[in-house]
Order: sequence, then C-alpha cells, then structure tokens
Amino acid sequence: MEITPLIAGNWKMNGVGASLGEVQKLGSLLATGEPPRCVVVICPPATLLASMTQMAATSGIVTGGQDCHPAPHGPHTGDVSAQMLADAGAQYVIVGHSERRTDHGEDDALVQAKALAVHAAGLTPIICVGETAAEREAGRALAIVEAQLEGSIPPSAADRGIVIAYEPVWAIGTGVTPTSAEIEEMHAHIRGLLRSRLGERGARTRILYGGSVKPANAREI
Repeated sequence: MEITPLIAGNWKMNGVGASLGEVQKLGSLLATGEPPRCVVVICPPATLLASMTQMAATSGIVTGGQDCHPAPHGPHTGDVSAQMLADAGAQYVIVGHSERRTDHGEDDALVQAKALAVHAAGLTPIICVGETAAEREAGRALAIVEAQLEGSIPPSAADRGIVIAYEPVWAIGTGVTPTSAEIEEMHAHIRGLLRSRLGERGARTRILYGGSVKPANAREI
C-alpha cells in the first residue's frame, strides 16, 4: 500500500510579514522540475496564516495551525479556534506538541478534545507524541507513546483522517536524533497500534518523525 508522504514545517513562535519571502522561495523551488512526490505543509504563527495560505496556494503548499482551543468559540481571550484556522485557510492543525504539553500542562484528554475540534472544523489533526530522555533510558519509550496515542486519538478518527507525528522530546531542538533503527521501531509500533484501533484507516494513516531534522539528515530519515 502506497502512502503519499507528508512533510510539515512548524515555524513555532517565529515569523513576521517579512518572513513570507521564505514561502515564495520554497514555492519557486517546488515549481522547478518534477512536481514534489509529497504533500508540503507549513504551520506558521496564526498572524501569518491567511497571508501565507494565499501566497502558497499557487505552488501547492498547504498550511496548518500550530494549536487550537477545544471550543468552537466563546470567552477565551487570546485563544484561536479550529474554525478560525479553517476560515484563514488552514487544512491541518498540530495538537499535543511536546512544547504545549510541557509549557502549558496539556494532557492527553485535552489533546483529544482539540483533535475532536479540528475534525469538527473539517480539518486534519497532526497529533504529536513522544517520550522524554529519562523515559527512553528507562526502557519505557514504546509504552509512553502507546499511552499517549490511546489517550489522544479522538473517537472521530475512525471516520476522519488523522496524522501522527512521533517527536521524541529529547530530540526537539537539541541537535540529537534517534537512530534510523529507533525511529523505525517506534513507527512500526505506532502502525500496529493504529491498525488495531482503526483497521484499514490505521494502515493508511501517515506517521511522521520530527526532532532536529535538518538538510544533513532529512533524506535518511
């Protein structure tokens, strides 16, 4: 079974209007030669989402949000709903990133609620999971990720698409990456869990890797 790869870039809390030139540059590269054999997604800050969506459309780049509130609207000052992200042109939304889990105390139940909200808005959630260095050293990496998946995947995943991003916490921004064998072991474990829970849909679900990916190691990963 062939699954079209998905490559997603998360800009995090970086970027202002002048940064959109990077998208133009990427779009020009993608338009040169053969069409890319993958889906290219950029998740910018919410302030740039609408502008980037318009700019990127001609090159085939799609956009996503970095997070959302589980409610569709309401008195939640400073928050952004999945419906707002959809209105700005997003097709994907990252939920459960380790920086959200750590900095904002988000647990699996909240991540699942956000994923449900993403589905309700007609978008696709990119659900992030991953273990800490201590958990891997203790031999608990597979069990930790399994528990995160169990608690974070929404019931709507049986009928709607999801993406799983394996991002070991100890690799994000550190310059250290797991070996290809370690990534393959975790992806195989995740695939088995998805097949068990979602059947054929689980067999087709995209599984990404994130954490200190750079030009020097991207092709191998």
